[in-house]
This record gives sequence, structure tokens and C-alpha cells, in this order.
Amino acid sequence: MLEFLNEANWWCLLLLLFLAFLLGWLLSRWALKNKYKAELEECQRQNSILKNAEYTKAKSTFSNKASSETEIKAIKTRDQGGIPISSTPAHTGEQPKLNFASFGEADASQKDDLKLISGIGPFIEEKLNGIGIYTFDQISRFTAEDIETVTQLIQFFPGRIERDHWTKQAEKLKQK
Repeated sequence: MLEFLNEANWWCLLLLLFLAFLLGWLLSRWALKNKYKAELEECQRQNSILKNAEYTKAKSTFSNKASSETEIKAIKTRDQGGIPISSTPAHTGEQPKLNFASFGEADASQKDDLKLISGIGPFIEEKLNGIGIYTFDQISRFTAEDIETVTQLIQFFPGRIERDHWTKQAEKLKQK
């Protein structure tokens, strides 16, 4: 009989816990419903206004056909490497000219393998050949002005020729 009372006590305790859970859940739902009732009504009112509104202002503001007065146009202000466009000769319509008198002229028959210079790949070699630079001797005699002009003509990263020491490398390769 003692075992029966123990088992009955456990069932009663389980039933009381379930009822306490159910009562707590119902009370919390009722309390939250009252707490947020005003906010819920305001949201529903705003939704009904939005559903019934004619968006004439929004339609006219975001039309796909912009007039020439309100059309936004992109203006290129910087070139590759962050160089301001207004200072580049290409912007003014003139191409910079190489001063072959300072570093010498060469042609394709005198061509060296410029790819041996660190920082010059096939693409840059082709661009250098396109502007008349074919030999290590020419590159070894570059002045600061020549470097700036070559950088602009081949549209290469500013300062890269100095960082990679093309002139020093070309001087060493020229002697071989």
C-alpha cells in the first residue's frame, strides 16, 4: 500500500506541474496581448493606409526616365593608381612625348628580352615596344621625367618603375 501512495503522489505532482505550466502560459499570453495591443493596432492602421494609398509621389520620384536636368552623371576624377584626371595629359587631349634624345632610339632589330627585368612581363614588354623602347640600354638611361612619361604612356602603376629599379636592373643586364 505504501508503494501505491508513492506512485499516486508522483502522478499528482506531475498533474499539478502541468496545470501550473498551462496557467502560466495562458497568463503570459494575456498579459503580452494587452501590453502590445496599442502598438498592434497602430501597425494595422499604417498597413491599411499603405495598401490604399496611391504612390504618385514615389512613382514620379523613382521613374526610370530621368530628365536631362535631374539625371546624375558619373565624372571620372581619378585615373589608374589614383592620379587625378585633370593633371594627366590624356585629359587635356595631348599625349606625352618621349624624349628619345635623353635615352636613345632603337628599333625592333636591336630588341632585348625586356622580360628579364623584374616587373616586366609579356604585356608590359609589348607596351614598351609599342612606344619605341626595345633595349636595356634605353631603360638604363631613363631620367625621372622619362619614367613619368613612360608610366603615363603604358598606363602602368605610378612609382612601380622606381620601386622595381628597372634602370639598375637594365644597367646590369646591359653589361652581360
